[in-house]
Amino acid sequence: MSSSLSLCPDGDIRRRCLAAGACAVGFARAEAVNAATADYFRRWLARGCHASLGYMERYVDLRLDPRLLLPGATTVISLAFPYRPAGGYHHPLIADYALGNDYHIVIKNRLRDLCNHLLADYGALSRICVDSAPVLERYWAVRAGIGFIGSNRQLIVPGIGSGVFLAEVITTLPLHPDLPCTLSCGDCRRCFDACPGKALSPDGLDARRCRSYLSIEAPEAVATPMPAGAQIVGCDICARVCPHNRHEPPEPLCDFAPDPRLLTLDRQALASISSGDYRRLFAHSPLRRIPPRRLRLLSHTH
Repeated sequence: MSSSLSLCPDGDIRRRCLAAGACAVGFARAEAVNAATADYFRRWLARGCHASLGYMERYVDLRLDPRLLLPGATTVISLAFPYRPAGGYHHPLIADYALGNDYHIVIKNRLRDLCNHLLADYGALSRICVDSAPVLERYWAVRAGIGFIGSNRQLIVPGIGSGVFLAEVITTLPLHPDLPCTLSCGDCRRCFDACPGKALSPDGLDARRCRSYLSIEAPEAVATPMPAGAQIVGCDICARVCPHNRHEPPEPLCDFAPDPRLLTLDRQALASISSGDYRRLFAHSPLRRIPPRRLRLLSHTH
């Protein structure tokens, strides 16, 4: 056992989360989500707003209670990692989140030392979740006090904005829960008005109308070329018009800094990308989920 046991676990764990690269961290009590959230999620599924994302329908019971993911869990640690490029740069064709290395791998690697510490120094079990387990990430970020869910359905961290990846560490270590975030977008509806597919409404996001879904997740039979002037991979429009993203973001982790090779890509290059160039450019990118034939299709204009 190390000397960490003599410290307040809350402060010790919080410092280690920030040292791992998080720009915000908070703790929430592991328990079933509240009835309003559970009801909203089920109604969202019933309306078909998840489109072809069939995995959203699976393991609903686990999504609604993180204790089912780790027996004995008492705490959900919620973390936000910045990725939005500094200097106001935006690629004309590729969404901000996809300009760096694959966040699933990067963040899991950064949190392994934390989990080892939880076990070695506190005897606590833990599980890392980075968009890879049935967890309502934004709900837990709100409960842990690190931000609020905006009208564009993104998690907005006050003073930082929505250019963050979310992660959770579910653990058996009891930590004092932070106060939930009670902020909101108020009457602002800029994202509603700016969304090209009108995918946003007070009822939430309809993936069937969302350009990000249509370019990345939709079945190939549904995928269509993106209009001239539009991003080909993902869509940042609702984030770009958000007032919370007007200020300079925190410096992204080095792993998420834009890959210089991607910055030179134009529509013509993507429309004719070879399998070899695809493997070379996207070996460590989240874009490797999109096969080259789909990139070529999306790159052509209507």
